Amino acid sequence: MSAIFHDERPSAVKATMNHYLLMHLLHLLAAFVFVGVVFFEVLFLGSMRKHLPDSIIRPIEKAIGNRAVQLMPWTLLLLYGSGIGMAWRYRAALADPFGNSFGLLLALKIALALSVFGHFITAMRLRRQGKLVSRLSKHIHISVFSHMLGIIVLAKLMFAVSW
Repeated sequence: MSAIFHDERPSAVKATMNHYLLMHLLHLLAAFVFVGVVFFEVLFLGSMRKHLPDSIIRPIEKAIGNRAVQLMPWTLLLLYGSGIGMAWRYRAALADPFGNSFGLLLALKIALALSVFGHFITAMRLRRQGKLVSRLSKHIHISVFSHMLGIIVLAKLMFAVSW
C-alpha cells in the first residue's frame, strides 16, 4: 500500500511543485479576502446606502474603510507577491504572449491586476488627502469589481481554452 504514495520524481521537480503549490494557495487565500471585501462593499454596502440614512451609513462606511486600510496592504502584498511567484513559472509563455492562448490570457490577467493595483494606490492617496468622497469611492469599487470578474474568468479560461 505504501508504494502507491511513493513519489519517484526528482527532488528538483518536487521542490518546484511545492513552491508553486504554496504560491497558488497563498494567492487563492489572498484573492478570497480581497475579492470578498470588494464584493461586500459593491453588492451589499452599495444596496444598503439606498435604504439607510446618511447618519447611519456614513459611520459604517468609515469603519469598514478604516479596517480595509489596515488589512488591504498586507492582503495585496501577499496577493501580488504570490502572483509574481506563480507567473515566474510561465515566463516563457509571457515572453511571447501572442504566440499562444495561455500567454495572451495570462498577460491580459496581469494587465487587469496591475490596473486594480493602480486603483488601490489612487484610492489610498485620495483617502489620505481627504478627497475620496463617497461617489468617487463607489466608482472605484465598481471598476475594481469589474476588473476582478475579468481576472477570475481569465484565470479559468487560461487552462480551459486554446487556439
